[in-house]
Amino acid sequence: MTDIPEPGRDPARPAHACSGQVRRLDLDWLRICAFALLILYHTGMFYVTWDWHVKSPRASDVIEPLMMLSSPWRLGLLFLVSGAATRFLSDRLAPAALARNRVHRLLWPLLFGMFVVVPPQAYLEVVEKLGWTGSYPAFMRLYVQGYGGFCRSGDCLALPTWNHLWFVAYLLVYGLLLAALLAARPVLPRLPHLPDRLVVPLFVIGPWLWLWTMRALLFPRFDSTHALVDDWYNHSIYLPLFLLGFVIARSDRIAEATVRLRWIALAAFALGWSRLFLMDLSDRSPPMDLLLGRGLRELQAWGAILACLGFARLHLSGADGPARRWLTRAIFPFYIVHQTAIVVAAHLLARQALPLPLEAGLVLLATIAACVGAAMAAMAWPPLGAVLGVPPKRPLSPGRA
Repeated sequence: MTDIPEPGRDPARPAHACSGQVRRLDLDWLRICAFALLILYHTGMFYVTWDWHVKSPRASDVIEPLMMLSSPWRLGLLFLVSGAATRFLSDRLAPAALARNRVHRLLWPLLFGMFVVVPPQAYLEVVEKLGWTGSYPAFMRLYVQGYGGFCRSGDCLALPTWNHLWFVAYLLVYGLLLAALLAARPVLPRLPHLPDRLVVPLFVIGPWLWLWTMRALLFPRFDSTHALVDDWYNHSIYLPLFLLGFVIARSDRIAEATVRLRWIALAAFALGWSRLFLMDLSDRSPPMDLLLGRGLRELQAWGAILACLGFARLHLSGADGPARRWLTRAIFPFYIVHQTAIVVAAHLLARQALPLPLEAGLVLLATIAACVGAAMAAMAWPPLGAVLGVPPKRPLSPGRA
């Protein structure tokens, strides 16, 4: 199967190639932007009324509609891009080698994160929510022992925890599952070759209907836990998107369709988001209202993903340079350390009684500084790079997770 040629370029003369493959720079940029958006979102979580690890004493619902601009689709896009990246990786690795790669690139950062990066989040959570006065070393002794006594109203903190690193755990499991499927490929049934007139409608409509169905059937029963073993609703969303990214990574027809439909997809996203202002929904709303509201939420989610794919394909496929190359290597360390940096900075700055915009700006600046410092250290010292997920410094397939 041929690589996807960049828009406006001769496929025989790719702008950026690696081992005979055209690098999907648009996917690199989508991954970078999605993780950057995640940093902004988690900064906002300190200031909204929704439950989080630490909370501002001045939390309010003012920015919650802005938070909902990205909440329904941001992680779905990351799983789809990660699936596409795994496709490029699998093109040059046998299934067993792919499985080893996923373990090496994801398991060690997950373990390092759980026992080094994440514990300050849990410590400050029990300090703020439970008024715990013990020292951090005392907390760490309980943390590594799996202490289950940090409880409030029957809700106990599970230790050790992966907090925001659940995404890494899920990518690891999905990658290993895909490697197993690829190893069994000779006995798997072949999918029929569908004509163009069916491929695009199925790609545009099918995922939205799937997301809507899962939101209507599984979300009310299972909710979202990020605990892997009982997170059936999230698995019903993220695993199919991961596999979809794997399937469409090299499809010219799908790539071209996202470009053609980008403005329609953007309008669908806006329509879905408008439900926040047009509908007053709660668990006590009439069933048909809830069903419609969930459909609009998933229209927002899938419309945003399609729009991101289309605009990135059109405008970022040739956007290469030192910034892209550095950020591609740095963005995973950013992800691993960012939430701890936010929690620590927010906890400390909230006690300084600064004007709220200044405080929020300083939290964000401190987080970016911590992320840049961690990424630079990880790139300079390979052992640290291995546990912070820095890819080797050589041309690789796009959007490596």
